Amino acid sequence: MGRQLVVQKTGWGKSLVYFIATKLLREAGEGPGLLISPLLALMRNQIAAAERMGVRAETINSDNSESWRDVEEAIRRNEVDILLISPERLANERFRGQVLAEISERLALLVIDEAHCISDWGHDFRPHYRLIERIIREMPPNLRILGTTATANDRVMQDLSTVLGPDLDISRGDLHRPSLALQTIRLPSQAERLAWLAEQLPRLPGSGIVYTLTVRDANQVAAWLRHQGINVEAYTGQAGDRRPELEQALLNNDVKALVATTALGMGFDKPDLAFVIHYQTPGSVVAYYQQVGRAGRALDAAYGVLLSGREEKQITDYFIRSAFPTREEATEVLAQLEEVPAGLSVREIESKVNISRGRIEKTIQLLSLESPAPLAKLGNKWQLTAAKLTDAFWERAGRLTELRREEQAQMQDYVALSSGHMEFLIAALDGAPARFAPPDLPTLPSEPPPQLVSEAITFLRRSSLPIKPRTQWPPGNWIEKGHRAQAGRALCVWGDAGWGGLVRRGKYDEGKFSGDLVEACAKLLEKWRPDPYPEWVTAIPSLRHLTLVLDFAERLAESLGLPFSEALVKKEHRPEQKTMENSDQQARNVLGSLEVNRKVILPGPVLLVDDIVDSRWTFTVAAWELRRKGSGEVWPLALADAGGAG
Repeated sequence: MGRQLVVQKTGWGKSLVYFIATKLLREAGEGPGLLISPLLALMRNQIAAAERMGVRAETINSDNSESWRDVEEAIRRNEVDILLISPERLANERFRGQVLAEISERLALLVIDEAHCISDWGHDFRPHYRLIERIIREMPPNLRILGTTATANDRVMQDLSTVLGPDLDISRGDLHRPSLALQTIRLPSQAERLAWLAEQLPRLPGSGIVYTLTVRDANQVAAWLRHQGINVEAYTGQAGDRRPELEQALLNNDVKALVATTALGMGFDKPDLAFVIHYQTPGSVVAYYQQVGRAGRALDAAYGVLLSGREEKQITDYFIRSAFPTREEATEVLAQLEEVPAGLSVREIESKVNISRGRIEKTIQLLSLESPAPLAKLGNKWQLTAAKLTDAFWERAGRLTELRREEQAQMQDYVALSSGHMEFLIAALDGAPARFAPPDLPTLPSEPPPQLVSEAITFLRRSSLPIKPRTQWPPGNWIEKGHRAQAGRALCVWGDAGWGGLVRRGKYDEGKFSGDLVEACAKLLEKWRPDPYPEWVTAIPSLRHLTLVLDFAERLAESLGLPFSEALVKKEHRPEQKTMENSDQQARNVLGSLEVNRKVILPGPVLLVDDIVDSRWTFTVAAWELRRKGSGEVWPLALADAGGAG
């Protein structure tokens, strides 16, 4: 075995290859193996599989920091057959210096699972997979290397040959999944898809997965299905310590389904998974094939149903736009570092630029992975190096962005199919789509019952979102408890299928919020019952929309039987809060722009009304001003959450 790439469909048994190889090498007196794996859920499955085969597997990852030293000691005692790490671990100085440097000379086997992630063209490009090429160059030239993946088209395999070695031996199987009955159904509104799921899930045999594009959707879909009496759980990156428990619940058929993001993705192994349903269309054929391939591995027949919704293009557009920094973002970050030769932390950069923390971290991460890199980390600060950012970076970013646009369009072609779904997927993956006979399963209905659609709309309109109060001013000074806002509520998500569309129309088309929204907020207060209950109502003022929120707040106060007071005054025009990209800029943009009219402020608890909440800084500053000037507890209420209310 020299350097090999195994491209075989999901469920073929690729993990058996590297665990058997590890066992044989260890029995022959060779050193340990190193397995680079992309997901914690996948690592858990791999460790369990290794143990069943008598292979001693350990992992060093972000979830088991308390065990790192024990694992490192076991490696030094040669008590570990194979070590599992994420690609991000390769960027960790301590790991490279204290673990990798120690085992590199005696390493018997390097395994790269989900090897398509190495490729710039791979559907799930993980930037830290780029470090693998450098690690390979630093390893002994005779090191055995094995890459495995279920999905690599011709372009990706060319990239892998470049990275893994020119003498790469490729074992490539067919992509046919004869057990999968594939179907696409276009249901534009969220309510239609919720209704379809509520009707069909109880009728489907066995258990399965419902995939969503966002964490918010996973939680919302799971809540709706539970409301309908269906035993499901949400599985996202935010599930934290519960993830192993949720995986086991699905393995044991203790739940009908997990409603999951891609956090439950590559490598999750339940051979009798009876269905995989997508609530929205993924961004690429390769991503879809990976996910739908979870179903039907050990069954004669299983469903793979893709529901296409109106919002999916906006979501995948966002993923495409945010994959790389803009030239402006990179230029601004590098310029700030140039001004401070001793370096800046991410937090310090954030205070100097109008770029979100996530975008700053993305920019730094990708630039630091260039070779040579224009910046490097020293302690908790980033410093410029002598290297310059080259045009090759922007050429690669442009090439990948264009590819992802093509993949996005290709998935819409897939949605439009009435037949030939498996053949389409195989052809898109550069496989050979021979004649394919789908399993004998009835086609599922494409229209949900109207009554369930109405129930879904009612459910969406009944669900409010919490507004978490801010407790600190940037860069970390506490807001006095007596001057903070209380935990608030938002009626809906901006633009959603419940009240969101009505909020949008009121703000931008009609210039007035409807009486239905007044009634909905009154019902929200009745259900919420903040304690102590508000004794009066005020509103966030605006110089752009002079009467929009004031008019709504006055009508809401009348509906609640409470006095309304125009206690807050907008002192000056500021840029719209949505143009401020991080917490520092958002706070500064509001501070000093509001003042309290002492003549009309009332002393009791107050309901503070605004139309949209995003950063929460407007509510935070307004509450601070009101409390300082003598009001009681401040309860924020927004018509819509635009994504940042906590």
